[in-house]
This record gives sequence, C-alpha cells and structure tokens, in this order.
Amino acid sequence: MGNSRAYPVFHTTEAVEAWTQALRLSALLEEHDDEVTLMAVLLTVEDARRMAAVLPDADFDHERPRMDPVTHDYSEFSLAITAAEDSALEPELPLSVLHYVQRGTVEDQFVRAVGKGMASIGWHGRWPDDAETESYGAAKYDGVEVRFNGDDVNWSQPADHHTVFVHVDNWGDLPRAEKLAAHLSSTLLGDAQNGW
Repeated sequence: MGNSRAYPVFHTTEAVEAWTQALRLSALLEEHDDEVTLMAVLLTVEDARRMAAVLPDADFDHERPRMDPVTHDYSEFSLAITAAEDSALEPELPLSVLHYVQRGTVEDQFVRAVGKGMASIGWHGRWPDDAETESYGAAKYDGVEVRFNGDDVNWSQPADHHTVFVHVDNWGDLPRAEKLAAHLSSTLLGDAQNGW
C-alpha cells in the first residue's frame, strides 16, 4: 500500500537534457513496462496545437473541471484542436492531457512539443536487486519521471527548470536513490516526495 517515494536527482533548464538524463536512468531498470505515461498542461493555443499533432489519438480536457452555469452539469472539452479557430480554442485554455504510449515511440516529439505548462514522462519498471545496498526492486513503485517546468511530482510547484526524479519503494530506499543520483554525477536535490 501507499505511494512510491520520489527523489529529485537532476535539474536543468534544457528540456532535451532532462529527458536524456531520465533515459539514462530508465535504462538501469531491470524490467520496463511496455507503456510510458505522458501528461501535460497546455497554456497557449500554440502549445495545444503542437501537442495535438504529437498525440492525435489522445483525449484533451479542461485542466480544471468546468460547470455549465445554467444546467450545473460539467462541460467536456469537445473541439478538434487541429481544426478549431484560435478564437474558439483560446477560451477553452488551459487544457490537459494524460496519454499512454508504447515506450520509444513519441517521447522525443513530446519533449519538443512541451510549452510553458508543466508536463511529464513516466517510465515504470523494477530496479534490480542490489546486495551492496540491500535494496530490492519493487515493480509497484520503481521508475523514473521527468517533470518539465516543475520541481514537484505532485504538480503543485511550477518552475523555470526541469527535474528528473527516481521513484523507489514506499519506505524511501535512500541508498538506492543516492546510487541512482551518482549515476548522473549528481546527488539528491531534495527530500523524498510522495510519488505514484
């Protein structure tokens, strides 16, 4: 039960560099899920159009639920982003998207489509057992996540940089997190946060 513990291990202002470092860490996972998790908040029309081009099959929605003032029903986002006029799309912003894709398919395009809003790529898997640190992999918790324009895995702190996190078991496997940070010639850049 519970959440993983996510440790920040790398910061940069370059999105591609953050993604590259996250890939280096995800390569260390002994087991990989077939899919990666892509999430983004889209603040501008241009951001929304770029992301819709990368994820044409994804469902986009309002970032915060909207209620019809007359019926009090929740309204859903229903415009076709690539075809809608800017004047129709602008009042619908900000939008959000959560989408799962096969690992190694569109992540590089996703990184280049990220705008000013927070976004993330998450790789789930299992770290190998490590007798040296007495650490054991836990498929429920282990993985790597890169947060674009943020330094909080819970999306509460926008930032002007990008942060790579390692997820470990719910007990907060500190020796493993430190060893993974060292793989990037880094150290832990903050306390553990509640992860996925």
